[in-house]
Amino acid sequence: MSKKFKGAITALVTPFLEDGKVDIESLKNLVRFQIKSRIDGLVPCGTTGETPTLSEDEYRLVIETVVKEVKGRIPIIAGAGSNDTQKAIHHSQIAKKLGADALLHVTPYYNKPTPAGLVAHFKAITRAVDLPVILYNVPGRTGSNVSAATLIKIIKEVPQVVGVKEASGNITQMMDIIKGVPANFSVLSGDDAFTLPLMAVGGVGIISVASNQIPKAMHDLTGAALEGNFIKARKLHYQWLDLMNINFIESNPIPVKTALSMMGKIKEVFRLPLVSMEEKNREALKAVLVAHKLI
Repeated sequence: MSKKFKGAITALVTPFLEDGKVDIESLKNLVRFQIKSRIDGLVPCGTTGETPTLSEDEYRLVIETVVKEVKGRIPIIAGAGSNDTQKAIHHSQIAKKLGADALLHVTPYYNKPTPAGLVAHFKAITRAVDLPVILYNVPGRTGSNVSAATLIKIIKEVPQVVGVKEASGNITQMMDIIKGVPANFSVLSGDDAFTLPLMAVGGVGIISVASNQIPKAMHDLTGAALEGNFIKARKLHYQWLDLMNINFIESNPIPVKTALSMMGKIKEVFRLPLVSMEEKNREALKAVLVAHKLI
């Protein structure tokens, strides 16, 4: 439980074949590319992995494939979140059995629990599954924000919650969290463009979309910041800021999967309700990739 998750951790896409099945060979190649590029951790089956559209068998397959390919070299934080606590527990149990090192749990969306409900939700998960948990706060998708005060209450009552993926976009809230949590608690950015600002005030890394495309650069950026070399970190931040931003020109993971297809790493296949990019946005994305010599 003392392990501190830090650095650049990739929120992995899930590649599909033209017939809609999970593309296992491409998934293995993505993991190899990440490890070769010195990534600090992987998150299979998060939102970027289109997990809401994966069957339970596919969920097992993706996590099992990533675990086998990683071979214990870096931490695997399996996405297991749900707005149904029992489903969240079930997916957490599967992930633990398959060898995940930790769990990423988005706060329940749509049903919008109270702070007391959030505490009860995370208590139930951690009573059922003995793995560290990173809480994912993303109000733009869940419809509700976990305030600093609520998060601090959760981690006091649920010590297995050892980190937060903070995607509120509110740097003041992030600073309040860092000020109020224990020293061994991992505050990670949930937005690539906030990586440097968050680390400048005490955060320890990023659960990243852009590191699907540029794992070494994101590893180097976070590594420099962790070492206090903010001149280098700032240079990398501005070097790649346009890519970080273009990845969200449409709903994630549409742009990043399109980019990876252009880079020859996966096929451009999505599951409904996600569809291919609008042509004008595709051209804008392509221009950024060309400018960075990624294609």
